[in-house]
Amino acid sequence: MIGSQHAAALAGLAFVLAAGAVAAETLVETPMLAEAVGNGRLPPVAERVPAVPHVTDPVAIGKEPGRPGGEIAWIARRARDIRIMNVYGYARLVAYTPDFELAPDILERIDVDNGRIFTLHLRPGHRWSDGNPFTTADFAYFWYDVAQNPELKPYGPDPRLLVNGEPPNVQVLDETTIRYSWSAPNPEFLPALAGALPLYVYAPAHYLRQFHAGYADPAALAQRIEESGARNWAALHTRQGNLYEASNPALPVLQPWINTTAPPSDRFVFERNPFFHRVDSQGHQLPYLDRVIVNIADGALIPAKTGAGESDLQARSLRFDNITFLKEGESRNDYRVHLWPTALGSEIALYPNLNANDPVWRTLNRDVRFRRALSLAVDREEINQVIYFGLATPANNTALEGSPLNDEARARRWATYDIARANALLDEIGLIERNGDGIRLMPDGRPLEIVVDTAGERTVEIDVLELIRDSWRQIGVALFTNTSQRDVFRTRVFSGEIVMSVWFGLDNALFAANSVPNELVPVDQNWLQYPKWGQYVQTGGEAGEPPDLDFGVRLIELYEAWRQSTDRYEKAAIIGEMLDIHADQVTSIGTVQGVLQPVIVSNRLRNVPVAGIYSWDPGAHFGMYRPDTFWLAD
Repeated sequence: MIGSQHAAALAGLAFVLAAGAVAAETLVETPMLAEAVGNGRLPPVAERVPAVPHVTDPVAIGKEPGRPGGEIAWIARRARDIRIMNVYGYARLVAYTPDFELAPDILERIDVDNGRIFTLHLRPGHRWSDGNPFTTADFAYFWYDVAQNPELKPYGPDPRLLVNGEPPNVQVLDETTIRYSWSAPNPEFLPALAGALPLYVYAPAHYLRQFHAGYADPAALAQRIEESGARNWAALHTRQGNLYEASNPALPVLQPWINTTAPPSDRFVFERNPFFHRVDSQGHQLPYLDRVIVNIADGALIPAKTGAGESDLQARSLRFDNITFLKEGESRNDYRVHLWPTALGSEIALYPNLNANDPVWRTLNRDVRFRRALSLAVDREEINQVIYFGLATPANNTALEGSPLNDEARARRWATYDIARANALLDEIGLIERNGDGIRLMPDGRPLEIVVDTAGERTVEIDVLELIRDSWRQIGVALFTNTSQRDVFRTRVFSGEIVMSVWFGLDNALFAANSVPNELVPVDQNWLQYPKWGQYVQTGGEAGEPPDLDFGVRLIELYEAWRQSTDRYEKAAIIGEMLDIHADQVTSIGTVQGVLQPVIVSNRLRNVPVAGIYSWDPGAHFGMYRPDTFWLAD
């Protein structure tokens, strides 16, 4: 099942939608929109959907035919999390199916030639949520006026649009056809378009030109900048045009639901997009649900509120240790608990910062013996039994059992509990002296007290760190924790202030030959073990630090080899070597895999799978299961 993921990125493959057409005369007007159509505020449904809409046959994908209407609610921990609606809505140029195959979605079709020439065919008559045409002019605006504008993109186009530093040759062939071509294969292009946080290659030009110095009247633009409090026109354009954040209700979108509430607020209302491009086989325009309400609450209260029946569809901010409590409330509060395995390489992982500013800590973190010793001193079986009731799998932060590239020996490398060996490695480094509390002394005389920074969003992290604290004491290492808000936490990691952090493991550990292995390569500052290396690659050497350890250089080389290869076996071997490097070098310290994610579903809500995989990318959590087809039975 999982082994076929990303197969659609193979060279020479062309996509064709399998769903049948729906004649205009069979389209059914949405009840919520009937009044607006009747008084002329909206055109009828046949004029709102594309000439060739994306047709979904619910029965063919194992679902019930639904009916339009109603609203559901879920709970987020902060206002910024409303952006997750653009993950759940999951309207993408190409999108993953529940089998992890890629298929056209916003696009009618796409032709791929030799993995390097991509011809995108838009749906004639497709419109933005405000009714304006969605055409290749929106792609041209993004490419020429945004991606290549040094004030909007000071570091140039997204790296996923570059092959060996070469940008694509972009050709607008007509109003609905645009071609991207490179001189060598770009295997990241299609998966990036389908991402949970996608690569956007278009923007609503008709709306954003009013904020662009190249188009707007200077006086009017200056007034908008002043009224908004933005630094300059580029900051205003970026704020107003962010298609992912969902924070600007005026921004036209292509998602199934549109945010109608301007922040700040503790209740955001998303209403159906009257111009959404998907319809069902019975002629109903999707989504079925009229509204999705996002209520903001303290993250610590979300499990209790969910258990009290205040959320119709909830997984975020719920944890494995909430399952018993949530099961107890099923019959009383009219919901059911589904348990989906996660695709994480490790439910919780520690990340020694190889780019830490403190020179002594930097030297220690860069010594592989130090990282191996810390990993050997983690009692993963204890974590599994105490925290996860023995239902998880002790392992490194690596490929999952369901992955074709799973390797049991790799999963256990430097990950067996061995205090004697860990002590011997620390002695070998020269950390022999100890203070009166039995804590080893660092080369500069400071006690070896590791502060592990956390964003504080999961109490289970603290529980696991408590267990690790006890076992690390046996090797003369003290562990302390420091909690800060996520944005502050990430900023401190990126700047090198943090020595070690705790976070999730690999987002998607279901590796196959054509899985984009960028999580295994220092190409992104979000990779917490070497953020400055990633920043260096992302900015083309303008910021950060170049990889300066042999294994980091080798990972970059392997990544380039993977990008150039069109042979599945060679690509699989390359990813295997990457995984071997991470396991041997202990670039992160994994704990357990295969933890179950509770998914709470109201008994009124239909078409949510009982069995699914809770994966960020690929998968977009609920996204690939098409929430636009979820519907209410009452």
